[in-house]
Amino acid sequence: MLSPDAQALLLLCSRLGLPKDCQHAPLTLREWNPLAKRLATHSLSPGELAGMRVIDLQSIFNLPAHETNRLNWLLAREPAMSAAIEQLEGMDIHILTRLDADYPARYHQRLREAAPVVLFYAGEAALLGQPGIAVVGSRHLDETGQECATFVGNACGLSGLVLYSGGAKGVDTISMNAALEVRGTAVGLLADSLERAIRSKDVQSAFQRGDLCLATPYAPDAGFSVGAAMGRNRLIYCLADYAIVVASDAEKGGTWAGAREALKAGWLPVFVLEHAQMPEGNRRLLQNGGIAFPHPFPQHYSKLITWLEAHGHTDDPAGKQLGLF
Repeated sequence: MLSPDAQALLLLCSRLGLPKDCQHAPLTLREWNPLAKRLATHSLSPGELAGMRVIDLQSIFNLPAHETNRLNWLLAREPAMSAAIEQLEGMDIHILTRLDADYPARYHQRLREAAPVVLFYAGEAALLGQPGIAVVGSRHLDETGQECATFVGNACGLSGLVLYSGGAKGVDTISMNAALEVRGTAVGLLADSLERAIRSKDVQSAFQRGDLCLATPYAPDAGFSVGAAMGRNRLIYCLADYAIVVASDAEKGGTWAGAREALKAGWLPVFVLEHAQMPEGNRRLLQNGGIAFPHPFPQHYSKLITWLEAHGHTDDPAGKQLGLF
């Protein structure tokens, strides 16, 4: 059951139940965050907005009339949103909002106001934020990259660590499948249709075992877009203890942009696969603060975490506070 606060947040900030030709768009993060501060100033919770008159909304938020009318319209669409939620529940797709106790703590700590207002998920939500390693990289891999993605996935699975990735072709699916094949666990942060991803028989089997969670900040039926993929990247990094970049283009693409953001923000140690034929992007990331990850790995898979701890470094207080074990 959604709390009144979560329901109000969904009404204001999600597209659930909105017609495609709707005259009013849901609030963006940039629009919602200052409104949340205004609510706090008035000692109000989002759930208390339900049923308020336009004049009351105007008094609280001090917005232009057309914006106040927009809030009022969004808050009044509860029946349509409830029907949309019921439809998602029928597909075993569930909802977490930024106000829920089970929302991943690391998003609050590392992203703060940039944390997604809403997450749609299927599978085992308890995996979100558990100790683990993010594995990222391009769709097109050489043999060394494939071997590395498989090794890290296997090592996570056999060591009891969550494998975090993006659910796309290439590095993502290779590493996630490797973890699941040894009865490990994985979390996929998706940039497009969650509804389509959960139809796979392998995905359903992993759900039934409690080994997999797929989540997205975008509408469950959303199509792919470059912007969505870029925005999703930070969500992968911010849940993990360590990240390993297997293959990256230089100065372009989601892997490059996500790794550069994670390095700049200092969320976690970012390792980069180093080998003789590595892509130029790998080389450049190593020059910009990435930590070399060797191939082949010089020790047994069970030593991977010990090795990462010994070679990693980060100034992120959230990462230090939420140590690996």
